[in-house]
Amino acid sequence: MFSGWNWVAYGLYLLLNICPLEASGGLVQSCGHIIPESPVLALGSNFTALCILNESCLDFGNIYASQIIWKIKNRVVPKEQYREINRTVSSVTFNDTSSLATPLTCNILADGQIEQNIYGITVTVGLPPEKPKNLSCIVHQVSKLTHPMTCTWNPGRHTFLDTQFRLRYRWPRENFPDCVPKDVNNSCTIPDVQFFVNLEIWVEAANALGKAESDPLVLDPIDIVQPLPPHNVTVNSGILPTVLKLSWENSISSAVMKLKFNIRYRITGDTNWMEIPSEDTASPRTSFSVQGLQPFTEYVFSIRCMKEDGVGYWSDWSEEKTGITTEDKPSKGPPIWRIIDASHSPASWTVHLMWKAVKPPEANGVILQYELTVRDKSSLSSPLKKFNVTSTNLTLQLPNGTYEVTVIARNKVGASPPSVLLIPASNSKAPVKNLRTLPKYDKLWVGWTAPNSYVLKYVIEWCMVSSRSDCIIEWQIAQGDVQGIDLKGIKPFKCYLITVYPLYADGQGSGQSVKAYLKQDRPSKGPTVQTKKVGKAEAVLTWSHLPVDERNGFIRNYTILYKTIDGNETVVTVDPSKTEYTLSSLTSDTLYTVRMMASTDNGSRSGPDFTFTTQKFGKGEIEAIVVPVCLAFLLIVLLAVLFCFNKRDLIKKHIWPIVPDPSKSNIAQWSPQVPAKHNFSSKDQMYPEGSFTDVSVVEIEADDKKSFSEQDLKPFDLLKKEKSTSEGHSSGIGGSSCMSSPRQSVSDSDDGETAQNTSSTVQYSTVVLNGYRDQTPVQVFSRSESTQPLLDSEERSEDHAGGDDSPAQRQQYFRQNGGQDETNRDRPCFDRTKQITHANEGDLVGFVQLQISGQSSQPLGLGMEKNTQEAALSNVFQASTEGQTVRPETVEENPLSIDEMPKSYLPQTVRQGGYMPQ
Repeated sequence: MFSGWNWVAYGLYLLLNICPLEASGGLVQSCGHIIPESPVLALGSNFTALCILNESCLDFGNIYASQIIWKIKNRVVPKEQYREINRTVSSVTFNDTSSLATPLTCNILADGQIEQNIYGITVTVGLPPEKPKNLSCIVHQVSKLTHPMTCTWNPGRHTFLDTQFRLRYRWPRENFPDCVPKDVNNSCTIPDVQFFVNLEIWVEAANALGKAESDPLVLDPIDIVQPLPPHNVTVNSGILPTVLKLSWENSISSAVMKLKFNIRYRITGDTNWMEIPSEDTASPRTSFSVQGLQPFTEYVFSIRCMKEDGVGYWSDWSEEKTGITTEDKPSKGPPIWRIIDASHSPASWTVHLMWKAVKPPEANGVILQYELTVRDKSSLSSPLKKFNVTSTNLTLQLPNGTYEVTVIARNKVGASPPSVLLIPASNSKAPVKNLRTLPKYDKLWVGWTAPNSYVLKYVIEWCMVSSRSDCIIEWQIAQGDVQGIDLKGIKPFKCYLITVYPLYADGQGSGQSVKAYLKQDRPSKGPTVQTKKVGKAEAVLTWSHLPVDERNGFIRNYTILYKTIDGNETVVTVDPSKTEYTLSSLTSDTLYTVRMMASTDNGSRSGPDFTFTTQKFGKGEIEAIVVPVCLAFLLIVLLAVLFCFNKRDLIKKHIWPIVPDPSKSNIAQWSPQVPAKHNFSSKDQMYPEGSFTDVSVVEIEADDKKSFSEQDLKPFDLLKKEKSTSEGHSSGIGGSSCMSSPRQSVSDSDDGETAQNTSSTVQYSTVVLNGYRDQTPVQVFSRSESTQPLLDSEERSEDHAGGDDSPAQRQQYFRQNGGQDETNRDRPCFDRTKQITHANEGDLVGFVQLQISGQSSQPLGLGMEKNTQEAALSNVFQASTEGQTVRPETVEENPLSIDEMPKSYLPQTVRQGGYMPQ
């Protein structure tokens, strides 16, 4: 259905026969066009467009209206919206332009099914303007003579079209030029207006779809003036410490407009403003006195003004000005508290008095000093103690008792009311109950339940607990009707000790304490674990509590985690109060890795790993093995000792045979009694009247069962070994002075052993002492150390061919040999032989020979000459034969021949004081 406007366009086209235009992307010469051309459409309205083909293209291109295709922004419009009017005209209808987009094109399907664009148009969709609303105007005072007026309005909805606004105004009989907005479409400023004349003002809006006007506004510009704020504001202190006087100048003449004012003020540093009541400043003025201020306080002031009748607008606030009130005496005494240290002596106190500086609103000036008075209430006769200090603390040494402390703050105007603190001897009153804490953002709330008794005040102490520094106490006083306060300045992750004391009229209650954190975090580090004791199947772990600075919260528990190298990890939870734990059911001789974790409400942290190895043996196992082994060894040793003790004779026979004691031999009974005198030195003369008189060699078989008769003989200590001084040969006991071959000894063995059995013989030398004054001398035997055998030539004497001599013959033999002089030294050794005495029972076999050699050994320590030695020996034998009767011995009937006698050793030459060593 064509609209009237579309038919008009179509008719004009037919009449004027518009030449076809070249279409972009179409044929070389345009074959048609679209009407209307670039229409502006109302959003949501109906719209119909016509595509008209040129007659010249019908025959040339064989193109008809039925072949036309409509598109919106390259999107094909459904054919239900097409209509073929005739063979050259096709229309398309849109019921709602909300879906219509640009461009709208007319296309045709030519030969070969090739789509070709015929024509296209731009479609603009929008809304007509609405009626502007809320028109308001204000006259801004720029100077005393210039008053521009600015009007604003609400332009209404967005039209999606280019809409023009105009501010129009006029007097009742005169119009003024329209005011066109420059940057925005809802405000416009008229350069200057006249007061006291009504002015009609309205706004007009227009676009391609229509026009609209606002309701007119009729007003006198004087009623919409916003004056300039007062200027040149000054603040002066008044006579009273609570009054400040403000003065200023107005920017508009009172003849033009009478003003009222609004005054606001605040304390410097505070953000909250206070205002003077509006009725106090509702009349024109240029000054005002502000009362009710705090003494010695700095204030900030600001002023604004408007038309007196309240019609119009408030001016902006003036620039801020400050002023300080004068001083006044303090209105309140300083809060006071104490800390008592009674650790030094129970009979005296160290009282730390501390008070807070009076706040500026209460100090009313500069505090010059604090005056303290301490009164002992326990003793009324005690004098008052007064102190003037400028600091906020004082330490006193006081005896234990009840005291009343009064403190006064003083400035140059006067003194404050006194603050009184009662210090009782003991905190015997009721404490607070149910002390608790609760974090609130950056504050820590502390609450409690009041005691049943009436409380004047509460004192809240708190300090940050630290292992690095002392707990510095901060405190605050709350009124008795308060049961909770907020503590400010609390740091997160720090532990605080909080104590609350109730103060009564006649004393105070004991403090109740609690530890709290504003915020908690996991510990800064974990605990370090060590082993205190390690066993076979258990280990005692020990650790130290974390320092309070590293906890960052309340330690709720410790967790022990331990495992072997290839085993699963075992977890054990331990109470936070513990510092020691025993791990049980461990494997012996195994390496374990253990670490410990500390946990707070907000997390956990582990300490370093620690390794230990369990023992291979448990307690007592080593003792159980070692003790039986030791006992068995001791038992074996004991049995061996008992066995040896029982077989001692057999062992003694094979290991150390019995050696006869020569001092107990019967040969000691045979000794000449001829005293001999020698020229010994005084220190060597142990026996001045006795001398060695005889030397013999005794041979005893090892297996001989016969023993000598025992006789107590005392050995002489003077018998020492001497070195031989013989030429070219060391002559031992029984040594030959003439270097002869060894002689065979005579043995009394019943078995008649040969001379070769000399390995079991023991040699002895016989020492005979001369009796003192014809007393029987003591015979001493000394063992011979000579191992030199006698020569065969020496064993056979020329004078004694057989062994059957009588005692008389033997005595004669000894007499002859004993009386030899020096000339006998040159005789052959085999001529000087002794007579062999053979014992009847085999008890004694001896062969004695006195050998006086030209090369005799030098006696020990005496240095005697050889002649002296020979003479001494002669005297000895002579004294022995003359002074003592020799007891005859029984001689065997068939004595051994010389050849059958066993070999013996040479006799030792014994001198006083010792014998010759070999």
